[in-house]
Amino acid sequence: MTPEAERAYEKSVFINCPYDPGFADLFHSLVFTVVAHGFSPRSARESEASADPRIDRIASALAESKYSIHDLSRFTGEGVDNFARFNMPLELGMAIALRYAGRETGRVHNWQVLVADGYAYQRFVSDLAGFDPSLHDMTVTSIVRVVSAWLRQQPEAEAATPSARAVLAAYEDFRKQVEHLRQEALDYSTWPDIVLAASRASRHL
Repeated sequence: MTPEAERAYEKSVFINCPYDPGFADLFHSLVFTVVAHGFSPRSARESEASADPRIDRIASALAESKYSIHDLSRFTGEGVDNFARFNMPLELGMAIALRYAGRETGRVHNWQVLVADGYAYQRFVSDLAGFDPSLHDMTVTSIVRVVSAWLRQQPEAEAATPSARAVLAAYEDFRKQVEHLRQEALDYSTWPDIVLAASRASRHL
């Protein structure tokens, strides 16, 4: 691996969360917090234009990232069929496998799990009971708080990183830029536009 590729790996954070409109603000806050702390966000959305199967694209992006964030706050059924989502736990399982495999190669993947306030996660994913997932109350403020605290503790964190309060204060500018780029794309929000907006809004942090 070239030094450039290794650097990209060490600064990459894969984001695993719902992408529907109801979760958009929280998804955007995850992306923005990652960028604001000097890391590079990765997501299944980054390869939407690829003809490769989705699971292959996710596996590749995860393997190219030293870190990942997994939001499991959506654990109840939805719609008339009351189906629960299993994509997020599946991708978390892939990240955990990467961590154990990395012990053989020296590239140990580190992950953070986000869950809704309370202890419901101990019932629907009881194997995580021995870990310490980060709790949030489904607000942008709480997402910024817990993700910022986690990123600041990673070895690759920048020496001078913005406070969670500073990131939250800049979030509104980011949100406005995302909306502007979406309108310019005729009401279609793309991954490159979201990352571009995050980069622009974080320049003054």
